[in-house]
Amino acid sequence: MLNNTDSEYTIDQIVTQFGVCEATVRNWIKTGCLQKFGKNTVTRKSFEVFLAEIVGKEKLNSRANKQNKDTHNHVEISEILTKKIQDSDIDLGEFYENELSESFRNIEGIYYTPAEIVADMFSGFSENFADKTFCDPACGSGNFIISALELGFLPENVYGFDTDPNAVKITLKRIFDKTGYHSSNIKQTDFLDFAINSIQKFDYIFTNPPWGKKIEKAEKERYGNLFKAGKSSDTSALFVFAGLSVLAKSGVMGYLLPDAFFNISNFQDARKKISDLSLQNLTDYGKAFKGLQTGAQAFILRNEPYDKQRDSVTCTFNGHCYERSAASLRTMPKSILNFWTNPDEAKLIEHVFSLPHITLANRAEWGLGIVTGNNNKYRKSEPEPGYMPVYKGSDITKTGLKPASVYIPTDLSLYQQVAPRHLYEAHEKIIYKFISDNLGFYCDTEQRYLLNSANMLILKSDFPISAKQLCDLLNSNFMNTLFKSLFRTHKILRGDLELLPLHTDYFKNNPIFVETEFLEFIQVKFIEKGKYQISF
Repeated sequence: MLNNTDSEYTIDQIVTQFGVCEATVRNWIKTGCLQKFGKNTVTRKSFEVFLAEIVGKEKLNSRANKQNKDTHNHVEISEILTKKIQDSDIDLGEFYENELSESFRNIEGIYYTPAEIVADMFSGFSENFADKTFCDPACGSGNFIISALELGFLPENVYGFDTDPNAVKITLKRIFDKTGYHSSNIKQTDFLDFAINSIQKFDYIFTNPPWGKKIEKAEKERYGNLFKAGKSSDTSALFVFAGLSVLAKSGVMGYLLPDAFFNISNFQDARKKISDLSLQNLTDYGKAFKGLQTGAQAFILRNEPYDKQRDSVTCTFNGHCYERSAASLRTMPKSILNFWTNPDEAKLIEHVFSLPHITLANRAEWGLGIVTGNNNKYRKSEPEPGYMPVYKGSDITKTGLKPASVYIPTDLSLYQQVAPRHLYEAHEKIIYKFISDNLGFYCDTEQRYLLNSANMLILKSDFPISAKQLCDLLNSNFMNTLFKSLFRTHKILRGDLELLPLHTDYFKNNPIFVETEFLEFIQVKFIEKGKYQISF
């Protein structure tokens, strides 16, 4: 599934989507069909151009055209299912999932939930469910529904929705095989439409909603307005708001979502909504779906207002389980649900934010590196007349800047995207890696030009410290650890950088940055690599 909230796509995603080998994708990059973005990514813009102007029009038809053509034969598979439904020895859900084409999965945002994840999300519930209602808003082949029946929900109290008639057919058959009950509660309906005017409420709503389903922008906006979803317009977020609109008071909701939901700006409004309720669990399931690089994470909440008297949230990440204060999650910038940090790390974050500090928000002018639009055409590895050196993100290190290894024509009008010239040619600017697990900044005073794997910023004249001092601070081990604890991302985003607390008062008596002295200033003690604690 390619996530349109990102500004780039990974090579692995394209391999999965088109059903080609990695070498083929890298050849598309080499020949200029796709524009390289980072080490293993391409730009979103070049991918969109690739789909619009190359797929289906040039020699890529037989393979790359899988993106535009749904190879999922709905009629044929429906006929096969009708026959196989009579076969009690076949796992219909597994059969159908294996028959889904990659393009159909991508368009519909479909990734059926592994049984072990369903079981884990249902673990810990022990009440009597005989008089409770259950709903799966995107039931697929019925994995959550079958588990709900095993948990004790009566089949007549179990509801499901899906737009795929074959999935509905399978779920109905599985309910009958399990209970002998002919259900009329499993509907071939878009749950978003159902929830708009529904007066029906459900006690439990568990699902794995469509991730990034391709729907028209106008439709997203319509649903977003109806459910008051703010800027959280991805279908997975819309399903959260729709589910909450039909969740009974004190009802329980459990959603399996892409990991971006928990830390990316686009989902901030959705995170704020669930943080205002009684969060129970936050769990990471890693890369749960074959061929999909996006991680899967889940929340479980009870539909009751946040109560500081019941403040504990069970967090599970990388095999470690611990209790986090809901209050500590609610204080995170951008409503980030950074449940990958343990309680001690959360206290440290609260501490550094409690000290006097400033941020980069509204204190700098920002710019992006050059997007050539055709690397094969414009990029050279050796200087030529009329060419200039440009620097990549990988050229930026904490100890300095590597020599340029790429040269492009000086005519900026040739390129697909170029920041205003004055940013590149500023007397002093900060350049930094964009695609990286670690912060990497460099103070440039030689008016260097950048490619789009690097970004830049120019501090406003009233910024209290110099660009060099800020680079030293941001390159520190402590700031790297803080950044990862907050955002856990492989991209250094402007919006995240603008939220970092900058304790610039340190430089009033210490013009040269020394990390040990800085840690003493902010009352933090180094424990071991990547670990710090409050020193008092």
